[in-house]
Amino acid sequence: MTNPVLPPAMEPADLVWRDGVPESARFGDVYFSRDNGLEETRYVFIGRNRLRERFAELADNRHFVVAETGFGTGLNFLAAWAEWLDCRPKDDSAILHFVSVERFPLTRSDLEKALSFWPELAPQAAELIAHYPPLIQGTHRLVLAGGRIRLTLYFGDVLDAWRDLSFQADAWFLDGFAPSLNPEMWLEGAIGQIRNHSKPGTTLATFTSVGRVRRALIDAGFSMQKVPGFGRKREMLTGQLEASGADSGTAYRSTVAIIGAGIAGTTLARNLAERGVPVVLIDRADQPGAGASGNAQGALYVKLGVEYNAQTELAATALSFSQRYYRRWAGQFWHPTGLLQLASNEQEQHRQQKFLERCQYPVELLEPVDEELGSKRAGLKVTASGLWFPGSGWLEPAKACAALADHPGIQQVFGFNVRTVRSDGKGWTIESLEGQRLSAARLVIAGGHESASLNPANGKLRLKPIRGQVTCLPAEKYNLPGAVICGTKYLNPAVSGIAVTGATFDLRDNNPDVTLESHQENIDQLAELLPAVMGDHGPDASELAGRVSFRCASHDYQPVAGELKDENGQEVPGAYLLTGYGSKGLTWAPLMAEYLADRITGQPLSLPEPLIRRVESSRLYPKPD
Repeated sequence: MTNPVLPPAMEPADLVWRDGVPESARFGDVYFSRDNGLEETRYVFIGRNRLRERFAELADNRHFVVAETGFGTGLNFLAAWAEWLDCRPKDDSAILHFVSVERFPLTRSDLEKALSFWPELAPQAAELIAHYPPLIQGTHRLVLAGGRIRLTLYFGDVLDAWRDLSFQADAWFLDGFAPSLNPEMWLEGAIGQIRNHSKPGTTLATFTSVGRVRRALIDAGFSMQKVPGFGRKREMLTGQLEASGADSGTAYRSTVAIIGAGIAGTTLARNLAERGVPVVLIDRADQPGAGASGNAQGALYVKLGVEYNAQTELAATALSFSQRYYRRWAGQFWHPTGLLQLASNEQEQHRQQKFLERCQYPVELLEPVDEELGSKRAGLKVTASGLWFPGSGWLEPAKACAALADHPGIQQVFGFNVRTVRSDGKGWTIESLEGQRLSAARLVIAGGHESASLNPANGKLRLKPIRGQVTCLPAEKYNLPGAVICGTKYLNPAVSGIAVTGATFDLRDNNPDVTLESHQENIDQLAELLPAVMGDHGPDASELAGRVSFRCASHDYQPVAGELKDENGQEVPGAYLLTGYGSKGLTWAPLMAEYLADRITGQPLSLPEPLIRRVESSRLYPKPD
């Protein structure tokens, strides 16, 4: 008997390979046809849902949603992806969203082996494999084909997925194993949820022709018919909800104004612009990344909770997404060196021990290391065990903000000191201290700790500035690592002759100037954490350079992303809030931007409902006594 899998790890599919075709050892059924799995997919799902015709007719800047009940090898997804690219203009902004669930996901190696049988899908397969998430439970958003394809892949039970995910499908691939072999896939509750996630005119197709499946779908409101099946299968089912004549998908072309050009604002601006939404990016500084995102270096880092709850799931999901997101800028502002989180004191040693006893993560996300292996991975002698994150590393934040903001769909407006933001019920006007005015249909406040002062709603947001001073170490005077090391302080590898360490955490200090005391604090704690850095001489803090910035934290130290609400929980129409990243902004920013862009454009959401509740803005108002 195998040991039970601890959360958040998923139990992978147990495959048996017969004549090159994967079978499920658990359910005893094949993943695709022995005759020709790709042709079967094209016949059953692509053809019977009329996808080529519907893909080609879709207007630019709209989206189409395909939902599927079993991801399996991903063959159906890749086939839909290939058809989309074949049917769409190469330069349009339309997006194919594919939403799929898998209770027993394939390992990366099994996925690669299974998809190797389809050379005509090799480009799509290679990109999917490269972005395939670690096998941890929950929702994973993959942005593929330069953003033209978005896959929302839920690892877990289908009923949980359809309860927690927000989307409306245009077409359904009712895949999975035969009802007699995997009855959980065909519960009446699941079919009821399929109806809830369908819009007028939604079509569906399924391999099966089983009577109870057909009757359940009819009871859910679909008009069903039996049609000839593929190959040796005599019959299959297709269905459709009554059409209302409404156009598929939604188009959002109106301008979005974003106040704040730090990592929060620039990731959102880039995300929206790449979806075809025009953006006005506003900041009082004269360039992007001038505030808390302006340090020379920053680590891609989270501290995962001992218990795998919603807070830990949000952090793990954000870390995995950000690692995939920044990959396109590797060698520019993103440096994936790996990151070592040290158990630097007795308290942290105890915490990490409990963490490893209660949780199980795939090694591609993290693995425990002893002092010897940790020293080898980090390229510097360490004196404690820790957790190694191979996909993490460090960024050059100011350079990242500038690169993200550099897009023809983004109008950059700098040197703009916002005085007021006002809504006329149709849009927003942003006025500067100098009297300059800008207009937009929607407004996003992403101004860090200054977001509270820009809030047009009633109530005081619980956001606070936290002073942080970093210290720059000259590379020629110190022994520096080849990877990021985190503990009571963090230390990055050198770039341009310096390595950044820090930062202080000064809750009630509004001093914007670099101080000797803060340098000394950084150096003293670094020397205690990593004695090997200092070599044979003690540092002189008075000779070191540094920088002060003010991070924005919410009262519960969780990020904020979503519609702006007032103290009574009422939405402010057309306004959104994006802030509260604290010291983990580089990690939070990509996923929060993806989620908020989903909301603004009316596309399927990248976060499930339990995680949405953790980031919504109404929690920032004090609760009445």
